[in-house]
Amino acid sequence: MANTDFSVKTRKAVAAQLHILLANEYVLYTKTQKFHWNVTGKWFGSLHLLFEKHYQELAAIIDGVAERSLMLGIKTIATLEEFLKITTLTEQPGKNPTDTKMIEILVMDHETIIEMLREDIDSAAKLGDMGTNNFLSDLIEKHEKMAWMLKAHLEK
Repeated sequence: MANTDFSVKTRKAVAAQLHILLANEYVLYTKTQKFHWNVTGKWFGSLHLLFEKHYQELAAIIDGVAERSLMLGIKTIATLEEFLKITTLTEQPGKNPTDTKMIEILVMDHETIIEMLREDIDSAAKLGDMGTNNFLSDLIEKHEKMAWMLKAHLEK
């Protein structure tokens, strides 16, 4: 455990933000994998591959977010029940939207995470945690790229 020189209160505050992010990333990962499995339509081939690439990228992000919390000396949440209690994203069990609607849903979720990341970056900076600030800044770029790749399918 790398533990920083921040107070326990500061580390817990940052970790709480990271746990909400972790829950959102996990819900987005699951949704992206569901869409990978269930996509049909004119973009089946390209979306099937793109969704697979994205859920693999999200898996790496999830691991990074959990490890960042552990670096702060705070154990991370790690169950679906815990994730669903604090996520700000929604799920629609039993529904399989069209390929276009899948894209729209994923873009919306990426944009929700991007907005949250911007707020968390400000919070981390105010708390003096520039390592987490930098980590979150890198995540914005990853989510922006995934959203951009999805949006390209909606252009006419």
